[in-house]
Amino acid sequence: MLDGLEVVPRTCCTYRGGGFEEMDLAAVLARRPQVVIVDEFAHSNVPGDGRNAKRWQDIESLLDAGVDVVTALNIQHLESLNDVVEKITSVPQHETVPDEVVRRAWQIELVDMPPEGLRRRMAHGNIYTPEKIDAALANYFRPGNLTALRQLALLWVADRVDEALQEYRTQHGIGRVWETRERVVVALTGGPEGDTLVRRAARIADRSVGGDLLAVHVTRSDGLAAGVSHASLARQRRLVEDLGGSYHSVVGDDVATALVEFARAENATQLVLGTSRRGRLARFLTGPGTGETVTELSGDIDVHRVTHERAGRGTLLQSRRRTLSKARLIAGPVAGLVLPVLLTAVLAQLRGTLNLTSEALLFLLTVVGVACIGGVASAVIASVTASLLLNYWFIPPIGAFTLNDPNALVALGVFVVVAAVVAAVVDRSLRLSRRSARATAEAETMSSLAGSIVRGEATIPALLERTRETFGMEAAELLDEPSGDTEATAVPAGPGSWLVLRGRTLSSSERRVLAAFAAHVGSAVERARLAEAAAEVEPVKAADRLRTALLRAVGHDLRTPLAAGWAAVASLRSRDVAFSRKDRDELLATADESMAKLNRLVENLLDLSRLEAGVLPLSLRPTSLEEVLPTALADVPEAEVTDVEDIPVVLADPPLLERVMANLVGNAVRHTPVGKKVLVTASALAGRVELRVVDRGPGLPADGRDRLFEPFQRVGDTDNTTGLGLGLALARGLTEAMNGTLTPEDTPGGGLTMVVSLPSAAQAVGAGPTEPSERQGMGDEPL
Repeated sequence: MLDGLEVVPRTCCTYRGGGFEEMDLAAVLARRPQVVIVDEFAHSNVPGDGRNAKRWQDIESLLDAGVDVVTALNIQHLESLNDVVEKITSVPQHETVPDEVVRRAWQIELVDMPPEGLRRRMAHGNIYTPEKIDAALANYFRPGNLTALRQLALLWVADRVDEALQEYRTQHGIGRVWETRERVVVALTGGPEGDTLVRRAARIADRSVGGDLLAVHVTRSDGLAAGVSHASLARQRRLVEDLGGSYHSVVGDDVATALVEFARAENATQLVLGTSRRGRLARFLTGPGTGETVTELSGDIDVHRVTHERAGRGTLLQSRRRTLSKARLIAGPVAGLVLPVLLTAVLAQLRGTLNLTSEALLFLLTVVGVACIGGVASAVIASVTASLLLNYWFIPPIGAFTLNDPNALVALGVFVVVAAVVAAVVDRSLRLSRRSARATAEAETMSSLAGSIVRGEATIPALLERTRETFGMEAAELLDEPSGDTEATAVPAGPGSWLVLRGRTLSSSERRVLAAFAAHVGSAVERARLAEAAAEVEPVKAADRLRTALLRAVGHDLRTPLAAGWAAVASLRSRDVAFSRKDRDELLATADESMAKLNRLVENLLDLSRLEAGVLPLSLRPTSLEEVLPTALADVPEAEVTDVEDIPVVLADPPLLERVMANLVGNAVRHTPVGKKVLVTASALAGRVELRVVDRGPGLPADGRDRLFEPFQRVGDTDNTTGLGLGLALARGLTEAMNGTLTPEDTPGGGLTMVVSLPSAAQAVGAGPTEPSERQGMGDEPL
């Protein structure tokens, strides 16, 4: 299968005395292919030499460089399935890849085969060597294990396909249900029956492979919802998430319509509701409930109405918390006319059993009942009707309207006033209850938003999606100024920002809740702006810290050699003291050493500034280590050089490489105990040369590697007597300028080893020109 494809040779590396081969990332990047095939996505690289810990990180580097990658991994290597695979196979997986990394792939393809086929290939020796086949077939690759892993792979890929399908439906405005997989929506009211509904819906979803469970609670924009327990909703939300489902909260004036719209938007195939908690009388007086309406509107969505122990056990009092629907606006006046007539017919049959007071109280109770159904207007109609019927049928002379008897007029007047007052009190109670319920609903919606923020959904895109979903809109976006679309709803979300929703028209109460959402979005925008401003300020702060460190370091390190040289020169110029020849030579040596030290410090500072500015001049040429090391280590008798005679020449700038080695050896000498040598060795590996500077000092603290190469930092030092702290920072910068790397390693037995890796001159020449315009064509596709 590899015939005709270029294969990039693997690089050899050693670890704990053993030899290994790894993908040569640097060679692939230098080759600059258009497409590269990389096997073993989840592979763990051999530590050391600056390699990434995981191969998927190498692939990220290739993608960042503009190289397309084709790779593969087994289902057991996905991070989210790690514990599931271990339960199935009893084998822990140590090489895993984060799911998010795999999801970012442009295309995901499932390579699937039956367990019998895989076991057959294994038995034929296509996968493992003969001595491993029997053990593999009897353990990890049992038919049951392979079947379970196959199902995990199918389900995981199906989730990715479902995401793409949902995005396509949204882009093309498709509202019809496509029954590509079971998606079960369960409606929660916050009542005690919620747990039963959730478990029932979960069982329905589990009956189909890959079924999804979605729980939704509709918060009415007017706040009128009967039997809502926020503690129960919170508990049911946790139950849904424990069962692998997701919880959603939407706002809608009509609960049934909101439920059906949500189900269609989610491409749901089934909708689970609880049977009504209202009794028969309540259903008769207030009309069809949510369940009946949802069934009529559901269309191609199957509706399950689940019975529970609270079914039919509600009371009329719950209906007081409802708004006056059109049905009640009609039923109220009708009841105001009909109920007094029915009561009159009943009392006429009981004439002589009750006195006038009892009969009046029954009429009064009827008026109160009508007020509960239709409000004050219906109560007035009922009170007038009841007073006329009471006068005609029950106040002597019976069968005639008595209008000339003062007592009868007073009784009728009192009756009407009492009925109206009672009706007004009932209506006021209803209004206050509605206001309270509306406030509760708004608080519930904002609580749901706050919960999303606490769970880490506080990014602006997540908040916008949450807002769109909550209000059942088609789109939600953040604009600098409101759009001219008259059908869009725009609310300010902070200075210079507007939250714009497109879809249905929102009521005034929904707009009030939307304003709170916009405030949260505005806060998120402001936080993002502050974070961006802080990120812009951070380089300034870093530069300020650098200047402060420079001034502190320069204040001592530059003055010390300057003071010593100045004192020596001043002494030589003094006419008051006659120096011997030996004293004069010693003073001159002191002045020369001080000026040389001062010159090195200034050169280090200048080179570091050139490196940071990117203007350091380079002259790369084949350089022998025997040419550079003697000069670099001439003034360091504590250093010992071994094994450099047969090392290939490197592609480097000789003066810069000399500076690098001098700085590294000087740093190692400062940390090496007296009487011990600093060892300098070299080795060649896979087209690169590695120089190692080994000391036997205290080693590097666990938290010191991050600060090791920062300028003006001296790890482990507590004063300013050991230099500016530029040596390692400059050494790394110069090494990287020569296309090399400088990495620290622990010395076996204690101490620190600094590894300088440079390309060999032969490898560099073989690779051809290094300019992008002269490299191989971008159309090549090597392996």
